[in-house]
Amino acid sequence: MKETDKLFVGSMPALYDRHLGPFIFEPYAEDLAGRIAGLAPQSLLETAAGTGIVSRAMARVLPAAASFTATDLNQAMVDYASAQTTAGKVTWRQADALALPFADGAFDAVVCQFGVMFFPDKVAGYREARRVLKPGGRFLFNVWDRIEENEISGVLTDAVAALFPADPPRFLARTPHGNYDVALIRDQLGEAGFARVEIETIEKRGRAPSPRDPAIGFCQGSPLRSEIEARDAGRLAEATEAAARAIAARFGTGPIEGKIQAHVITAVR
Repeated sequence: MKETDKLFVGSMPALYDRHLGPFIFEPYAEDLAGRIAGLAPQSLLETAAGTGIVSRAMARVLPAAASFTATDLNQAMVDYASAQTTAGKVTWRQADALALPFADGAFDAVVCQFGVMFFPDKVAGYREARRVLKPGGRFLFNVWDRIEENEISGVLTDAVAALFPADPPRFLARTPHGNYDVALIRDQLGEAGFARVEIETIEKRGRAPSPRDPAIGFCQGSPLRSEIEARDAGRLAEATEAAARAIAARFGTGPIEGKIQAHVITAVR
């Protein structure tokens, strides 16, 4: 992973939330929130919370008495997400998922939506989640399946790569869609101390109002932007338009939809 893969700065959080949230993240946020609601935790920790998409979904289903702490490594994400989350039951703070500032056994459940792919040391992150869980507590998280199983992301990646054939930007394939090996995930969780692990592969449909929404979301609101600008900062708008045209050619010029697919993992302390 490149260091820039973890950077969400400036306008990126807002663009990410607006253009990618409803498109690919909210369908799986509702899934995770439903699973968390079934556990009825009294104390919940979210790591790598991003713009708070799953945080808001969980706040809607958690009992009023539940304690809910949401964290992210990036202060810009924490600032943005806390401003969007009006539920008083959520406490926001900056924290590194690989070095959590919480006591052993502090939480009934730990949840992470599409965040573990950004952990530079997956086993260390899993080990920290296990450490802060009470005995019998659950660690729930999801990861994207390979990019070939996520249609619109694949089309966009190819379109942007074609603009820089000598050094194609590969952020989406490398990081968000680079942690799809369920056997490896199971092994890493075992190394971290989890003995009971369940993994489900869930297909959904990603829907956006137009081809430009995912183009803007990925090219300008994700770390793909840093890759494009590192090659030629003056071509960001060109890359966005190329992505939008490629998506429109495949999925149409009006509201669009395409297959999205992810793995949902439950590990028991």
